[in-house]
Amino acid sequence: MNVDVTMPQLGETVAEGTVTRWLKKVGDLVADQEPLLEISTDKVDTEVPSPAAGTLLEILVPEDTTVDVGVRLAVLGSADAPTNGLPLEPAAPEGDPGASVPAIAVPEPAPAPRAHASAAANAGGGPRHQHSPRVRRLADEAGVPLTALVGTGPSGRVTADDVRRAAAAPVVAAPAAPAEVAAPGVTPAPAAAFEDGDRREPMTRLRSVVADRMMTSLHTSAQLTSVVEVDVTPVVVLRRRVAPDLQERLGVRLTLTAFLAKAAVEALRAQPILNASIDGDGRTVVHHAKQHLGIAVDTDKGLMVPVVKDAGDLNLLGLSRRIGEVAERTRSGALTADDLSGGTFTLTNTGSRGALWDTPILVPGQVAILGTGAVVERPVVLVRPDGERVIAIRSMAYLALTYDHRLVDGADAARFLTTIKDRLEAGRFDSELA
Repeated sequence: MNVDVTMPQLGETVAEGTVTRWLKKVGDLVADQEPLLEISTDKVDTEVPSPAAGTLLEILVPEDTTVDVGVRLAVLGSADAPTNGLPLEPAAPEGDPGASVPAIAVPEPAPAPRAHASAAANAGGGPRHQHSPRVRRLADEAGVPLTALVGTGPSGRVTADDVRRAAAAPVVAAPAAPAEVAAPGVTPAPAAAFEDGDRREPMTRLRSVVADRMMTSLHTSAQLTSVVEVDVTPVVVLRRRVAPDLQERLGVRLTLTAFLAKAAVEALRAQPILNASIDGDGRTVVHHAKQHLGIAVDTDKGLMVPVVKDAGDLNLLGLSRRIGEVAERTRSGALTADDLSGGTFTLTNTGSRGALWDTPILVPGQVAILGTGAVVERPVVLVRPDGERVIAIRSMAYLALTYDHRLVDGADAARFLTTIKDRLEAGRFDSELA
């Protein structure tokens, strides 16, 4: 019996992918779960395993083609099935004698992959194409504007080779853009002059995605930030006492972020409105039963937010281990699209580089994010049990909660922050370290 290979769903927000490379050719035997092809999306590049053992009978989608999730990519037959006369060697497409791509062998016309050229025209009258994630990434890295390229691929699409050729070509200065005309009575701000030594470069793909998401967040939610100051001395003392033993016995690095994460998921259970979201219609509230905690991680490529799933079910030790694992996979580039989706609340450690506090921007789809500032030792006023006030050196930190005021009121935010503050200042986490 034949088995279809389809474009997989690589994350809940991913709607399409690009076939970047076939690892097998028509007629090859393929083992169950053996890598069959490579796929690129806006979030990840990954290998797709074969869903069954058998012979690769047909390749329906050639390399460098973008299709929607669920589209048939290939057909597998049983391991001993005849190839029905299908060619066993890749064939070059007509009009491109130097190319080598997998043959598309079908006994009858198959549904074509999703069209890549829209009916809309650009300013020059030509078709406007949707570029594959692979091509966009290559163009970003090479600093090549895709709108200036004439594609040689199917339907005039820009291919990876087009980008490489453009990157290797001599640079020709573009004519200066006409000056903007100011409105009557308005003096335009002077533009920064381009001087010798200055350098222009396009945003990377990841930076562009982050920029778009941040602007979407600001334009689709009513964001407000509340800040509290927390005496984290009990947590600092406890961590200093137990961290070396945990590292030696269990290989777990106990960080302050783990304490903050534990206090946050407990506060989400006490104030579940902070763990909700607003549906796309803007009028329906989704109350999430689980706490899936996003952890902002600074990488060489930019800020990424992997998600610790079911964080509310973990004790302090389990949270510390999971946070360490996702942070390591993030920095090593081993994340999958699923690791970056599904978060219901986010924690960002803005104090890791010394910032006292800031106003974090909501992750689209969430109604709250907690920013943790740097821990600083300074003198504070304490009240002793007998009522006397004394000055002592304490470890202090600011916690900044940004929330969507469409759903969360200031009183809700204050209760949430107070719950975290009380938990951290009590410092009773010993039972969480078993």
